[in-house]
Amino acid sequence: MALIKKRKRVEGEIPTASMADIAFLLLIFFLVTTTIDVDTGIGMVLPPKLEEDVTPPPIKERNVLKILVDQQGMVLLEDKPSAISLIRAEVVKHVLNEGRDPAYSEATDKALVSIKTARETPYDAYVQVLDEVWMAYFEMWDSEARRLGYASYTDIVAAQGSDNAVRRKIKAAISIAEPDDA
Repeated sequence: MALIKKRKRVEGEIPTASMADIAFLLLIFFLVTTTIDVDTGIGMVLPPKLEEDVTPPPIKERNVLKILVDQQGMVLLEDKPSAISLIRAEVVKHVLNEGRDPAYSEATDKALVSIKTARETPYDAYVQVLDEVWMAYFEMWDSEARRLGYASYTDIVAAQGSDNAVRRKIKAAISIAEPDDA
């Protein structure tokens, strides 16, 4: 009989020496590729402040659509209580009036929308009012772009850029007045 030598069975091992390196590389990868949304506020280009010795140009009251938002978020449109949802239609009526109705602007290029708030106005109410005013302008721009033969306002922006024929005809004239000191 032959002697059979027993071999010790070697168990398989997974090398874990580089596991920390892999985890560290994955951590760096996810940190670098993750985007974090940062609130940037309301993007608006404000006109430069007038010099001390310069008087602002005169504006007829007829050409100004006044929107006031009080401390409770209630809206006054031309000093009458109104719902936020009605602002868009009033802005369109005011801007495109062309002198027909004496309660609205004389001409599109003279129309101005004035938004005034109280210091304690809820931010949400202010943003909703501002959104309605901007949506009114986007509706007017879209309608004018369609009249000019484009499928929508975004098509004319793609063709001519942001300074296009529609924006030159219907200028967004929005005045955001400072709140009164209480």
